[in-house]
Amino acid sequence: MKPRVLVVDDDDTIRELVTMALEDEGYATATARHGQEALTLIGQMPVDLILLDMRMPVMDGSEFARAYHAGPGPHAPIIVLTAGRNAAEVSAQTQASGFLAKPFELSELLALVAKATNGRRAG
Repeated sequence: MKPRVLVVDDDDTIRELVTMALEDEGYATATARHGQEALTLIGQMPVDLILLDMRMPVMDGSEFARAYHAGPGPHAPIIVLTAGRNAAEVSAQTQASGFLAKPFELSELLALVAKATNGRRAG
């Protein structure tokens, strides 16, 4: 069974594109439009990786990461997806395993996902 990846992004197009690419590769996916929705989903099902946008309404990526890491573990790795110029800094602040600057190539994203989920199995 392939790992489950949670895609957290307020942009419908990005969420749908990333989800389709992941599912084409055999990953199980879940989606959320903002951090609060992501926290709710994580409470209902385990995930093996989180792809996290930083600028979102309701609860942004930084707020989500703080709340997520404050909760009980184990914690899935986070890959930050951001259009911000300081992607590496934001990634470090959110305790992320990696980052990808927007716009990105799907091949780059899929390579990061494969690396981050190597050896993990969906719960």
